[in-house]
Amino acid sequence: MVEIKKILFPFDLTHNGSKVFPYVLSVSEKYGGDICLLHVVEDLGKWAGGMYIPHLPLEQYREDALKGAEKTLDEVCEEQLKGCSFQKKIVYGDPAEEILKAVDSEGIDLVVMGTHGRKGLENALFGSVARSVVKRSPVPVLTVNPYKIQ
Repeated sequence: MVEIKKILFPFDLTHNGSKVFPYVLSVSEKYGGDICLLHVVEDLGKWAGGMYIPHLPLEQYREDALKGAEKTLDEVCEEQLKGCSFQKKIVYGDPAEEILKAVDSEGIDLVVMGTHGRKGLENALFGSVARSVVKRSPVPVLTVNPYKIQ
């Protein structure tokens, strides 16, 4: 029988990401698994090479983004995860890489994630995080298309 003791939910703080919560909670309830809620603040420094675009210093961006993510995750956890066994983790880096690192470091049995986060130009520039995770994950990945959920 399949045992799912730890479920990783990479959450990008978008409305689409919120639509995946019922699936994460359902799997957690069915298998009695703990939820690891992960948010990755993307390292934008890799996109700055060779161009000058006025912006906040990257260190200030990083600090502000991490603080904002912490506040938002606290609110989300209070609203969505009442009564559930969970931990939250906020990291800085490449989303796909950090998700895969968390799979290894947290002893994850299943990843549940949305197929779409941001759309449009951002997605064209950054690529598909879900696609990369599905291809490279050593554990099963349940993907949920948030556009198909009512």
